[in-house]
Amino acid sequence: MSPTFRALSNPNYRLYLAGSTVSNVGTWMMRIAQDWLVLSLTGSGTALGITTGLQFLPVLLLSPYAGVVADRVSKRRLLQLAQGTMAFFSLVLGLVAVLGVAQPWMVYVLAFLFGVGSAFDAPARQSFVSEMVDPDQVTNAVGLNSASFNAARMLGPALAGLLIGLLGSGVEATGWVILLNAVSYLAVIVQLQRMDTALLHSPAPRGRERGQFREGLRYLRTQPRLLTVLVIVFFAGTFGLNFQITSALMATEVYGKGAGEFGLLGSALAVGSLAGALLAARRVRVPLALVVGAGLAFGTAVIVAGLMPSYLLFALFAPVVGFTSLTLLNSANATMQLGSDPALRGRVMALYMTVVMGGTPLGAPLIGWIGEHLGARWSMALGGILVIVGVALALVLFARTSGGLSTRLPGRLSSVLTPPTAAGNLNPRVWDDQAVARARN
Repeated sequence: MSPTFRALSNPNYRLYLAGSTVSNVGTWMMRIAQDWLVLSLTGSGTALGITTGLQFLPVLLLSPYAGVVADRVSKRRLLQLAQGTMAFFSLVLGLVAVLGVAQPWMVYVLAFLFGVGSAFDAPARQSFVSEMVDPDQVTNAVGLNSASFNAARMLGPALAGLLIGLLGSGVEATGWVILLNAVSYLAVIVQLQRMDTALLHSPAPRGRERGQFREGLRYLRTQPRLLTVLVIVFFAGTFGLNFQITSALMATEVYGKGAGEFGLLGSALAVGSLAGALLAARRVRVPLALVVGAGLAFGTAVIVAGLMPSYLLFALFAPVVGFTSLTLLNSANATMQLGSDPALRGRVMALYMTVVMGGTPLGAPLIGWIGEHLGARWSMALGGILVIVGVALALVLFARTSGGLSTRLPGRLSSVLTPPTAAGNLNPRVWDDQAVARARN
């Protein structure tokens, strides 16, 4: 089997990928439909930012606890429950829109409740990958998950924009698209049920103990490499990964386009993301230098996109933004999974998702406000600049926690940040000590 698809040799992973692909198409359709619903009801970029912020707020509030739960119970069962929760609130939002009774406050409340299901889904889904495949297939599985997500990202937004346009471009039209997403969650729930549990590499669930969350925090404080990744993805997630806001504002305010063109921008981003995901699936090792370089490239790409003079050039450049963002997220995700203790992986990935997605309630309203009052271009330019600042701060943190590596020559940075083995050392603390010793000699 091709190295790009080697994780598909596992039957459980094949079931999971098939179900998640269907659900991912629905997810991207809902993202476009929900954004268009808010714009139809309010015409406000700030309202769009508030909706996005509320949807991700539960991730910030609940993900740490959700990670503890993921280490205590069957991740497969937890995923089914979380998927069912998101399906229910998608159904309710779709119905209020179709019936013509949707109000902005209803969207806000349902976005928050949807986010509760997402908060429990994220750490279980991220850490469940390591249970479905062998350790040497984890990076490949992460890449294929992203490929599935971004293939859906190519189809979902374009399909949503087309359907909304065909159905009249109003509030009711968005409701029908959101209802399709509610149905799509059944694909994941059914495929999880069909899995052969004997083939899962599931660690023994942890019992209820005091201080389990603090244990995860103490563990992360001893891992300079993982802390560096968390700082980078915090700035990227908070200020850079607000495409649903910035693309909507660029399409409507700067270029004067409608729902169809807005949906196509999501697909254009996905073209680059899919390419990045397939390239990531071929990697066996993930050097920290890749995370750093991808963060710098992503911040730069966001700035350049905000300067594009026409809709056509913006759409043509969108795949570059998608490629750099996906490379950053994939390499960061694989680094966190391969570098964490299996017994703590649920909590580690919960903290990772808290950082990636939990910053959105802070950044999304700010980006929306900037776009509304200063202009959409400024929302992208400032977002990209803050991502680059975050990478610089992460490097300072790594230098301080790894024994003063900032005094080394820049040319030594890549060798210091690169793991010494092809598969990556599963004990990052040991690896970091070895890296420091090599740098000092």
